[in-house]
Amino acid sequence: MEISVKTIQHLAHLSRLQINETQAAQYQTDMQKMVSFIEQLQEVNTDGVEPLLMLSDASTSLRADQLNESLSATDALKNAPSHDQQYFKVPTVIKK
Repeated sequence: MEISVKTIQHLAHLSRLQINETQAAQYQTDMQKMVSFIEQLQEVNTDGVEPLLMLSDASTSLRADQLNESLSATDALKNAPSHDQQYFKVPTVIKK
């Protein structure tokens, strides 16, 4: 699969990134190397190979859940830069 500069520019547009021509050329080179590596991996014969669920035999130890005291609303709001009686006030992010 060939990665073109046009493809890189399209991906940048979809990602809402602004890149210049030099960056686009570098990204094209890097992406082409990644695609070539993946194509090379697809040629490897994996017949009879069991899929791995974990890369090591070590098991993860999980801690037991413990109930602890939580902050009261007053304590939680005490250091907030802006709040009313019950809620944090934050700037509007999404406008209707």
